[in-house]
Amino acid sequence: MGQRHNVTEFILLGLTQDPGKKKLVFVFFLLFYLGTLLGNFLIIVTIKTSQALGSPMYFFLFYLSLSDTSFSTSIAPRMIVDALLKNNTISFSECMIQIFSFHVFGCLEIFILILMAVDRYVAICKPLHYMTIMSRRVCSVLVAIAWVGACVHSLAQIFLALSLPFCGPNVIDHYLCDFQPLLKLACTDTYMINLLLVSNSGVICIVSFVMLMFSYVIILHSLRNHSAEGRKKALSTCISHIIVVILFFGPSIFIYTRPANTFPMDKMIAVFYTIGTPLLNPLIYTLRNAEVKISMRKLWSKKLISDDQR
Repeated sequence: MGQRHNVTEFILLGLTQDPGKKKLVFVFFLLFYLGTLLGNFLIIVTIKTSQALGSPMYFFLFYLSLSDTSFSTSIAPRMIVDALLKNNTISFSECMIQIFSFHVFGCLEIFILILMAVDRYVAICKPLHYMTIMSRRVCSVLVAIAWVGACVHSLAQIFLALSLPFCGPNVIDHYLCDFQPLLKLACTDTYMINLLLVSNSGVICIVSFVMLMFSYVIILHSLRNHSAEGRKKALSTCISHIIVVILFFGPSIFIYTRPANTFPMDKMIAVFYTIGTPLLNPLIYTLRNAEVKISMRKLWSKKLISDDQR
């Protein structure tokens, strides 16, 4: 543990070292990040201001958009600024803060996706008891538990990272500080720590993914008993949820459930779930959800009318 203080900062190599490509990285990721902020902000404002979107599903969607925005903000701004700089250094404490925030909001997103699946299960399989089971108080408690679970997971990551001795190499071949790239720099045998990492992040990813897929299979199976109109609406909502789950969990499982070997494609896969998914989520939920689209139109037409009246 004492050796750790020999390394006070890390050098992030980013996605590329080529100056021309770095400019492209800057432009693309600035646009992606602004798109993420805009899309999620629209959903947050629409849910908060629309009385039609008062059901538990939108309560959870609000928190999903909030965690998407925060998740992206823990990575993208630094990555965008670094694309303009020649030397990209990050202090040890900043690196730990990034690991903590990245894992808190990533894990919160996983737990919110599980809550959204529970909500759909109750709505479709137990419709008569839906508002009793999924009351606002119950939903608030579930979100609070999700926050606590995400913080516990992230504190475990930080505890593992602080236990690593760094005594020389400090070049991280990545655009963010994450546990996997840090393991390569530690001057100790990291086999046991990697096992703990897989049993923490890896198990959360795999168990959550299996639970989610299983719950959606049960939900889709139970749709046979519904009317054609009800089936169509429920199917549309569930398919959008399943798309989001696959897009987020596919890359996460690839990164966090294997030995501490890093592959050249790791950075591009990480881009997909750290930058791509938070951008795609609002698009998927709004394009496939008529209620959100109608509420957005109402909200912005009201705003335009009030602006005109001024």
